[in-house]
Formats: sequence, structure tokens, C-alpha cells
Amino acid sequence: MSKFQKSWALLKCAFRVVFEHKRLLLFPVILSLLMIVMAAFFLAPVALWPTGHGLAEGAHWQAVARQWTIRGDRGGNLGLTPAGYALAAAFYLLATCLATFVNVAFYSQTLNALRGRPVSVSAGLRLAWSRLGPIVAWSLFTGLIGLIIRQIEERVGLVGRWIVGLIGLAWSVASVFAVPIIVVGAEGAHPLRILKTSAATLKKTWGESLLGYLGLQFGGLLVLLGSVVLLAVAIAASIALNTFWIIAVTAAAWFLALIAFCCLLNVAGQVYRGALYLYATEGTAPGPFDAEQMNAAWKMKAGGKPAG
Repeated sequence: MSKFQKSWALLKCAFRVVFEHKRLLLFPVILSLLMIVMAAFFLAPVALWPTGHGLAEGAHWQAVARQWTIRGDRGGNLGLTPAGYALAAAFYLLATCLATFVNVAFYSQTLNALRGRPVSVSAGLRLAWSRLGPIVAWSLFTGLIGLIIRQIEERVGLVGRWIVGLIGLAWSVASVFAVPIIVVGAEGAHPLRILKTSAATLKKTWGESLLGYLGLQFGGLLVLLGSVVLLAVAIAASIALNTFWIIAVTAAAWFLALIAFCCLLNVAGQVYRGALYLYATEGTAPGPFDAEQMNAAWKMKAGGKPAG
């Protein structure tokens, strides 16, 4: 089977799980809405800070800026006041907790879908609530790591930024299975044990090759490139017919379809990650995936068993 066929087969299997369990698509929507509400909750006090001026006056916004931001020496780069840093850190850590909470709910139902069980948004949220301790502990841990990495990046040179970027990438990769581990509740609330188990699972699955996951993304890229070709044809037809409406309507439809497809591709990628986790821990290919597709992302020992 060619690389194109393998990539397309992976994409179809992941999409099949999503289309058979459409409630999975609700979790990104829920997370987006919650993030918007939380952002409004944090930004409203900043925007409505009493300054003695009306909201429509420029003086109000200048006073707000002076309250939360400062300029460096000799009018240098804009920075945050201590209160501004505290507000930004609180927002960042709370957003991390919220994202982890919804992702735990999402993955619990993704694993259900891959096992052939019913999918329920309310059941996912209830399970996430039952894992609130591990979720908060992991979110604070990963949030603090992220803040430390960002602070180091701001204080080192170009080479240092590359090194810190690689460290951040290694951290992201090592923690890739943290959320499914929280879902199954195998490691309790200790974030270091969660990270250790995630890294150990990674060593068995993605440690030597990312071909399966990259193949899934490659399949999505082919669809996106095909849509660009269709858009180009519509533009050419619009120019040939000397009409603007074909370009306007097609471009608007293409943009909306692009957003929808990217969201769908992201969910499909998470489904495939869940399938890899189940294959790592249970030894059988879940859902519509087969062993060959799972092995595309595995380092295999002789005899077909995952390498430790």
C-alpha cells in the first residue's frame, strides 16, 4: 500500500469514528464557548476599571493601559505591571484547567467510541468532574512549566530560544498521553507519575516513528490542497465571466468550510491518538483501525509485540 493510500485510509478511519459519534464534535464547541465566557469574565473588570472617564473617551483607555501596563526604560517595550502579570497568570492557569477538564471529558467519550460504546456529553463532563483533583494538579503543573519556559525564552538570546523551544517541544511530546491517563485514573493525582506513564507509553508507540500521525495530517493536507484548486478554478471562472459574485460567494464558502474541516481534522487527530493509547495499553486495534495502521506508529519487536 502506498503512502497516499495509507494516509487516506487513516483519515477515513478517524473520520468514520467522528461521523458515527457526532457528539464528539460538541466538545471543541463547548471549550470555545467556555473560553469566550472566561475571557469576558477577565477582560470586563479591566475594561470597566473606574477611571473617572466614560467608556467612549480615549482618556479612559489610556488610564486603563497605565493601570495594567508599563513601558521599559526610555520608552522601550511595553510590559505588564505586577497586577497585570497576576491577572495574566490567573487567566493562563484557569484556561489550562478549563481546557484539561473539557479534554478529559472529550477523551473519555473518544475511548468509549473506539470501544463501541455510546457517547454522551453529560457522561463525559461527569467523568471529568470525578477526576477534578488530577485535572487541577496536572493543569497547575503543566501551566507552571509553560510559564517557566516562556519566562526563560524572554530572557535568553536567539540560540537560547532555540534550545528552550526544543525543551518545550520535548515536554509537549512527553505529555501527549497525559489526558487519557487521567481519564482511566491509573496514576491518581500525582502529575509526575502521570508524566512518567505518558512518556513510557510514548516510548512504546511514537518513540521511533510518527508515521501514522503524520500520515493522518498528510491526508488532511491533500484535502486542503484540493480545496485550494477548486477555489482557484472559481476565481478563474469569475475573471473569465467578469463577475465579482462568484469569487465572493466561493471565497466565503471556502473559508467557512476550511474552518469546519480544520476543526474536524483536529478531532480526528485526537481520535487517532486515543486509538494509539488503547493499542498501547490493551494490545488490540480499536474501532475501525487495524493492526497495520497502529503499527505504522509503533516500534515493533520480533513477534509483533510492542517494544518496551
